[in-house]
Amino acid sequence: MLSTFRNFVGVKEKYIICMLLLSIVFAIPAEAGKPLTGVLQKWEAKTVVTDEEVKRAGLENCFTAEPLSDATFQRMQGKSWKKDCPLDRNELRYLRMLHRNAEGRTQLGEMVVNTKIAERVLRIFRKLYEAGYRIERMVLVDDYDGDDVRSMEDNNTSSFNYRTVPGQQKLSNHARGLAIDLNTRYNPYVTKRGVSPRNGRAYAFKRDRRKDIPYKIDHNDLAYKLFKAEGFSWGGDWRSSKDYQHFDYK
Repeated sequence: MLSTFRNFVGVKEKYIICMLLLSIVFAIPAEAGKPLTGVLQKWEAKTVVTDEEVKRAGLENCFTAEPLSDATFQRMQGKSWKKDCPLDRNELRYLRMLHRNAEGRTQLGEMVVNTKIAERVLRIFRKLYEAGYRIERMVLVDDYDGDDVRSMEDNNTSSFNYRTVPGQQKLSNHARGLAIDLNTRYNPYVTKRGVSPRNGRAYAFKRDRRKDIPYKIDHNDLAYKLFKAEGFSWGGDWRSSKDYQHFDYK
């Protein structure tokens, strides 16, 4: 009789274990590591995708940071990455992020940032995406051969670019991947020397009283609030110049 009882318990335990395992497998949501498929797997920035594709992939899988692949690092050579760049390649991270474009559609984005701020940036841009915040374009500055002005003229949002501050000899924080420029044409860089990009001049002045500027960053803007909460400073608060697109982490 004792033997029969032991066999019964053994079968019962096996059944319980199997059921628990099945419940775990089927309870795992799509966000828990499901491989990306289709256009999401290729992840070509600027590609528009459907909300259904994002749902199937899992939102968590669409906001990720990874070391620079050989292909990405090669793409950066002579552009955002110059020969005299003192950074170690491992100090940078390649981010995949979603954003809502000018029409409000979901678009694939990419960015290279310093590993020190990678998780902060992912949190910020995920919240912006979930809030429906519009970001027209988010590709590496290497698509513009590392030319910051061309990138700004195209209203591109980007981070790492090994370069100096315009008109100065000191390195920009972009050279360390510790600064981000957001919706650049409509939030230009304004100094006594002029406005950059030039096609952003119409959005450079009397901003505090204007309501006709798309993507306008000010103290009431969600992007400003999220970046400040993560420890960034804003170029719009500078005194001698105004860099309305610029968020800087020191």
